[in-house]
Amino acid sequence: MNDQGADSTDLQIYVSVLENLEDAVIALDPDGRIVLFNSAAENSTGISRRQSLGRKVIDLFRTQETLLHLVQTALREGRSIFNYEDILLHRPGAAPLPISVSVSPIFTPAGTHEGVVVIMRDISRVRELEDAVRRADRLSMIGTMAAGLAHEIKNPLGGIKGAAQLLGREFSEPDDALNEYTDIMIREVERVNAIIEELMDLASPRPPVMTEVNLSRILGDIILFQKEAQRKKNIDFILRLDPSIPPIRGDENLLTRLFLNLIMNGCEAIENSGRVDIVTKVASEIHLNQPGDRPVPFIVIEIRDNGKGIARESLEQIFTPFFTTKNRGSGLGLAICQKIVTDHRGFLKVKSSPGKGTCFTISLPFYR
Repeated sequence: MNDQGADSTDLQIYVSVLENLEDAVIALDPDGRIVLFNSAAENSTGISRRQSLGRKVIDLFRTQETLLHLVQTALREGRSIFNYEDILLHRPGAAPLPISVSVSPIFTPAGTHEGVVVIMRDISRVRELEDAVRRADRLSMIGTMAAGLAHEIKNPLGGIKGAAQLLGREFSEPDDALNEYTDIMIREVERVNAIIEELMDLASPRPPVMTEVNLSRILGDIILFQKEAQRKKNIDFILRLDPSIPPIRGDENLLTRLFLNLIMNGCEAIENSGRVDIVTKVASEIHLNQPGDRPVPFIVIEIRDNGKGIARESLEQIFTPFFTTKNRGSGLGLAICQKIVTDHRGFLKVKSSPGKGTCFTISLPFYR
């Protein structure tokens, strides 16, 4: 009886461990029928335990050719396959989920093959971080090119402006039609010069001056001014700021520029009426690990609007310098935002659906 009690306790512990794992765990018998389906598997696949238990894996995941191949290989050959990452898990009513899969055979103490266990891990966050790093690397390369280009253009631009000003002085009559041309030349030179200045900000910005920054105060001040600036539109600004987040280390001027740019983008995406939500929270699931230091958590700032959204084909290009979907603008704003976030060792991502709005998510390491 004591042994039975101990066995029962052990079983309860095993079940509890499986139910509390963040990874999806699916166990199959030798015929490929599902005999275990934990809560994480339900969340990842969008399929309930009731729908899955007793069914053959080939019926439940008939569209997942790669996953089925891994399972059938483990069942047939009795060998393990670890961390296979090239899989998109298709789910009913939800976007495909990038996962890594490990498949291992199950053997009894006597060596009998009893089935396989499949472990699926959500790697969507990893993919997002990889995309952010890839954008930052591309931006760094473009910035280096931009620095040389800006230097080469700026000098002759000054000469053109000076010549146009001298030429304007030669026309004595204020209403002379030629004066209009010189005015246009000077104005266009100044416009190009402003773009060059932005390019130089992108290519060779001043190093961040790190101080203690109160994110709630910065965001509150920006919204206060934007309510006035956007008075002609019917925009509701919703602030949901975590009051437990203390000041973090950052450059206050650069972070203000970052948040202001993204909030203004949200306002511009709204034609007549809508809302802009700003949310801050601590992301406990990811950390920045540095040798010799404790892991550093991330602070997440979400800036979400319900405006016109961004077309899917444009999403990959919006951080590229000079790419813009606006009628006016240099196309450098989001590239500079990406640069500011990178200089703070953070990540910037965007999600958008045409007609439904856009959400920019900034993740900054929580240095004290």
